[in-house]
Amino acid sequence: MKSKVAVVRTRPEKVLDDIERAFDLAEAGSFLRAGAPGILKGNISWHNPFPSANSTPWQIDGAARCMKRAGIKDLYAVENNTVVTDPKKGERLLKFDRVFAAHKAKVLYNFDPRDMDWTVYRPRARMRALDRVFPEGIRIPSFFKGKNIVHLPTLKCHIYTTTTGAMKNAFGGLLGTKRHYTHSVIHETLVDLLAIQKEIHAGIFALMDGTVAGDGPGPRTMRPVYGTDLMLASGDQVAIDAVATKILGFDPMQVPYIAMADEDGLGNGRPGNIEIVGDGIDGVQLHCSVGDNVASMAGDMMWFGPLRRLQKLFFHTPLVYLFIFGSFFYHDYVWYPVRGRRAWNEYLGTEWGKLFERY
Repeated sequence: MKSKVAVVRTRPEKVLDDIERAFDLAEAGSFLRAGAPGILKGNISWHNPFPSANSTPWQIDGAARCMKRAGIKDLYAVENNTVVTDPKKGERLLKFDRVFAAHKAKVLYNFDPRDMDWTVYRPRARMRALDRVFPEGIRIPSFFKGKNIVHLPTLKCHIYTTTTGAMKNAFGGLLGTKRHYTHSVIHETLVDLLAIQKEIHAGIFALMDGTVAGDGPGPRTMRPVYGTDLMLASGDQVAIDAVATKILGFDPMQVPYIAMADEDGLGNGRPGNIEIVGDGIDGVQLHCSVGDNVASMAGDMMWFGPLRRLQKLFFHTPLVYLFIFGSFFYHDYVWYPVRGRRAWNEYLGTEWGKLFERY
């Protein structure tokens, strides 16, 4: 059976209406369970504002409106941190906080024991990697069980997974502070996480912001691509990532996490099994390339290259804090002041940037 992915061309003055149209075209009501609470799972790849790196305020706003319309009254925003991201700072700088407040969405942090407890979960599905990475048990937030979740990724490349979207968005939410243990098997991990999501959530849906695309070594240090002006939506996490991957200029079935998820029957990754509804993608296929930055070159050597055998020494001991500091310093105090802030200021001069300012 084919999966539907809604692709809607949009403009700032009508983006909320277009998000509603995308939800309807993708038949969100058949994927989300009315009456069950809902999680807004935003994507803060970086607390610093940068085009295409993070969820947008209108994306969260539109998703929250549609979830309420679908009969989901209790909304929660779940955030996680990374080695280079402060989610509370990000919520403020990215204007998530005012959208959450407007929709009375309670904000929870999966790394804060006052908000969530973590319990061992034993998946019914066959695991490709997580059971080996965490032989003591796969721990997930117990809060996620029985709740709808709407993932809110953006259209961008990624240094380790080629592209990143709905499937990758679960990585920070479902796995805790030791999730970096999985980087050498990151594609298998994303497939395992989708299998777990299908077992624990009341419903799963994704709304992807493609108003600006991210080319290059994402999910942070990218080259913004303007003129895409898209919103994508689907209840099939594999299919929406496949369509996004095609838009970015890659073959979806050559991206391992998409091909493996398709093979495991978790969704449709083959373009022939995906029905694109709405406005289509003719004329918006890009020619992106991932490339590297300083942080990714170091990571490639340690996760996938000649130093792979020493990764437990580097990342399972206090030595990891040296790499955390190095990544943080490079991203926040080298790359962003030199290139990132200029790109953001250019973005603020666009119509999308002006909409951001109005939030």
